[in-house]
Amino acid sequence: MSSPAIVAARAALASIDLSNYDAEQSRLMDERCILVDEQDNAIGAMDKKTCHLMENINKGLLHRAFSAFVFRPSDGKLLLQQRASSKITFPDMWTNTCCSHPLDDFEEEKVEKDQSGVRHAASRKLEHELGIPRSQTPVDQFQYLTRIHYLAPSNDTWGEHEVDYILFLTADVTVTPNLNEIREYKWVDKVELQNMFEDSANSFTPWFKLIARDFLFSWWDELLRRKGDDGLLDAKSLAGVADGSKVIKM
Repeated sequence: MSSPAIVAARAALASIDLSNYDAEQSRLMDERCILVDEQDNAIGAMDKKTCHLMENINKGLLHRAFSAFVFRPSDGKLLLQQRASSKITFPDMWTNTCCSHPLDDFEEEKVEKDQSGVRHAASRKLEHELGIPRSQTPVDQFQYLTRIHYLAPSNDTWGEHEVDYILFLTADVTVTPNLNEIREYKWVDKVELQNMFEDSANSFTPWFKLIARDFLFSWWDELLRRKGDDGLLDAKSLAGVADGSKVIKM
């Protein structure tokens, strides 16, 4: 029996008119996400608009994504962003440094060996959203931890249904935010982030809340414990901390 994701990928899928949305964000909806089944096997490609409509998500349509967390090597602070008001999904919400998708449009982002595709996508999107030069985010310096499978509506129309790769990076980065993508950004330590979560004035993306609830703080603690002799933190020191061989259903 075929999985819901495979059935959905073969189905007649809904579409929508984007003329009332921000022009640049609407253009980006033409990018092609990588469709996967529940075990993260690639099964095709579909435009981002189709992938993020709740009508299609409710049929089981599923795609590949990443969530990147950039930490400062000197003090272990985490870079957060607040999504721009112009975003079609989850506008104005605080989230991890960068969350997006490897695209079928780029051959290097389809490579699955050693998570190469999502690493390249993370470097590309950190530049696009935060203006961080790719030279500051070498793909071999991202530490892959695990993958989660989650579903979350943004509203009645839009949502996410992803197999999401969690990537950590320690790097000194230069941030020049793309204001069409990001409303605000800040560096926070663990206590500052916990205080943000407790402040009802803040809203957060659902994937960030899930990752924070189950994984982030323990991995962050481990990163801080593994400070090098030079006094700096290195995300690569977390190799083996998590089992990345399976998809974790949230």
